[in-house]
Amino acid sequence: FKLLILRGHHQPITAVAFGNTEHPLVVCSASQDHVLMWRLDECREKVLHGTDPRGLVLGTRPGEVRCVKFSPDDQMAAVCAGNRVLVLDVQSRTAHAELEGHQGPVTAAEFCAWQAHVVVSGSEDRSFKVWDCRTGALMHSSAVLTASPLLSLFIDGESQQLVAGGAEGQLCIFSLAEGHHHRHVTRVDLRKETESFYARRPGESGLDRGDGVDVALPVLSLARCDLPPDLGPGHGCLSPERTGCVWVGSSAGLFILNLASFELEAALHYKDFRNLSIQVAGSCAVMSSRGKAFCLLASMFGNEVAGLELDPTALVRSQQHPHLGTQLSVLPSSGVSPTSPLYFGVAEATRVKPAGHQQAATQSSLRDQPLVFHSRVRSSGYTAAPHVTMFSPKTNVKSGCKRPSRRRSTHTCQQCPSDSPPPTQLRRRLAVAQSPVAVRCVQFSGDGRWLACGLADHLSLVFDAHLTGAPAVFSGHDGAVSALGWSHDARWLLSASLDGTLRVWSARSREPALCLGTDVFPEPVHHAQFYYLDSFVLVSSGPEFQLLRHHLDTRKDEIKRYKQRSRCTRVFRLPTTGAAEITGLSAANEFYSHLVLAASRSRTVEVFDLNAGRSAAVIQGVHSRPPHQICQNQGSSFTTQPPQDYNLFATIAVGDGARLWDLRTLRCERRFEGHPTRCFPCGIAFSPCGRFVACGAEDRHAYLYEVGSSTFSCRLPGHTDTVSGVAFSPSAPQLLPKARRAADHTPAAGLLFQGRSQGTAM
Repeated sequence: FKLLILRGHHQPITAVAFGNTEHPLVVCSASQDHVLMWRLDECREKVLHGTDPRGLVLGTRPGEVRCVKFSPDDQMAAVCAGNRVLVLDVQSRTAHAELEGHQGPVTAAEFCAWQAHVVVSGSEDRSFKVWDCRTGALMHSSAVLTASPLLSLFIDGESQQLVAGGAEGQLCIFSLAEGHHHRHVTRVDLRKETESFYARRPGESGLDRGDGVDVALPVLSLARCDLPPDLGPGHGCLSPERTGCVWVGSSAGLFILNLASFELEAALHYKDFRNLSIQVAGSCAVMSSRGKAFCLLASMFGNEVAGLELDPTALVRSQQHPHLGTQLSVLPSSGVSPTSPLYFGVAEATRVKPAGHQQAATQSSLRDQPLVFHSRVRSSGYTAAPHVTMFSPKTNVKSGCKRPSRRRSTHTCQQCPSDSPPPTQLRRRLAVAQSPVAVRCVQFSGDGRWLACGLADHLSLVFDAHLTGAPAVFSGHDGAVSALGWSHDARWLLSASLDGTLRVWSARSREPALCLGTDVFPEPVHHAQFYYLDSFVLVSSGPEFQLLRHHLDTRKDEIKRYKQRSRCTRVFRLPTTGAAEITGLSAANEFYSHLVLAASRSRTVEVFDLNAGRSAAVIQGVHSRPPHQICQNQGSSFTTQPPQDYNLFATIAVGDGARLWDLRTLRCERRFEGHPTRCFPCGIAFSPCGRFVACGAEDRHAYLYEVGSSTFSCRLPGHTDTVSGVAFSPSAPQLLPKARRAADHTPAAGLLFQGRSQGTAM
């Protein structure tokens, strides 16, 4: 290694940048007198021949230069000089464009990777601007982002996101994708994320790493971080092609930020290096190449410069969250244990005789028993075999002949394409009540034929899936309906109310088959659903959830008409860790699954394994506030998904957006924060294909996200108040958002949105 000294400036050099191509490798240096570009291969040859290397002058007297950046092809260079950005042409050595518009000194500039003519600049005026350097036109100007100046910028070509770092440790992320109009994605506080990072790792704390001193974490530099596929974002169920990581260089340490979940993957403090004399950096530069990372530090209080060589793969592996001994999965890998509370449902199912045996036994019992009540009275002979055949079945009917049947279902089961576009076109709008009343919950039946709505006026309404005709009314609660749930066969409808009761209705007769009151649930029921393919009813009450075994019978006794024949027995109950109140409960009913997920007021999500009858895992700090809903990707009988996709689930909290989790890794895979939810709890739902997540919002819109993107795909308008719940149709690409209550005192309405495929409505 031989030191190469480049001389040519007469003023102090304030900015240096390497080119993006290796051959030829170029360096650009800037001072108040000149902007010079050096071809390092030519400089080495001149030094070997005993002559002094000279740089190419790209510009003269630019002023105070804070930053220099090359375009992806090294044909242009952006020079941040004062309040302007000079775009210099390397070949002609002339100024290609002069970009003016900032109110303060420009501190950073970046070229767009997929659009080389687009330049993004950040300034001390706390905003960024997007320019077209071909014409010099301003394409976008942001609002004031932070309370301190912007110091660094980074554009990720994979996720097409812009990251802007400020002097107070704030990271603002924006989407640069086409059609997104530079929308804001999220904001990350580097100090808070560092505290959360160490809180998720048992046995360590930020104080052990030197965070006891209240120092700021200014974002000095941002750079791409290369991680292998099994470590980077998307190593769970999501594709790594749309996600990435970024190095965040600060005055106290280096951090690796996940651009999908916006959480830290690793943290490295300068105090961890015993031989490093620099503990507070004034400037920082990071570069990744061939699985390694190189960091150059300059001391804030001295003239020292130090270099670090890092292995990001080893760093992330050493700081990963410890995995469980047994990997969790929604799809069971073994049968039900005889000691499991779920064994009651399996044993009951195995004791049921086949249909043929039941029919034969019924016929034999009818043939042997007399038709009169008293055994001493002579029978009238009706039990004897008939002497004359009254009718005989027709055996000469052609197989192609179709006979009408009143009981034949008109609902056809068709496979819903997994690549269907999201529902964006309004198909129907419906007012569910004549008076102003809020719709508290909505739920489609598993066959996609019926839609149940729970109202605040104690009623439950069932519409057909097309929202046509008069709804079926289910009345009986004395409080607002808080939860609804369909059975897997769509024969029963379960409703929970704020009056503390739980009712199971017959969907056909609209009669209550089972009613459980406060004698069974001492605390209000917040969530109730059918579970394990209708074998159980899962109920959350206070800090515990209960597993109920039920027998439903709508027949009435002629003498004791007040007495219900249906029965319900508590099979199992289990409290949450710390006895925190359950705010959300979810379990799969479309297929057999042993896992139950519970969100609580302690801001945790606990996974219960009912095959073992115990808690299997606890995820701490899932949100900054208690999550009010947890939703699993259960798919439907009309779609097919890869098995690993069923391990995805989502949580949502007021003021903290929604987060996507993977059961196998027990970590956040992606964060959705584009929908405003500051005061009221808004619902969340998965599409049947598992590609979209829908969320309600307070701005009277429903938001659709792709699971592979952190920003929303589209907004669905039409409501006049907060959209508090959403539901996807399991049989067609349709979405139904429901409003909390109309602000203009009109009845609460349901909007049915529809998708299109190949130009045809579905």
